[in-house]
Amino acid sequence: MAQLVVMYKTPRDAAAFDKYYVDKHAPLAKKIPGVRKFEVSKGPVVTPAGPSPYHLVATLTFDSLAALQSAFGSAEGQAAGADVQNFATGGADLLIFDTKPA
Repeated sequence: MAQLVVMYKTPRDAAAFDKYYVDKHAPLAKKIPGVRKFEVSKGPVVTPAGPSPYHLVATLTFDSLAALQSAFGSAEGQAAGADVQNFATGGADLLIFDTKPA
């Protein structure tokens, strides 16, 4: 399996971010071909030491890195990627990696 983790930094207007994310962005992300699982954080995103600079973390799971790369080359993947600039006023950090059982 492979994962894309998107860590959205604290936006200028958290309520507007949340509304846009739920109403517009999440539905776009769910249309990306090959997404096996789509999860988002619930409540504050913190570190063991306290607050973090992140407002929301989304994790998308795919069968493989090749499937993930293909998905984001699709029209749906391109649309979801381009949409981030419409609401993520604080910016976002992305991590992509393969996984294995521990």
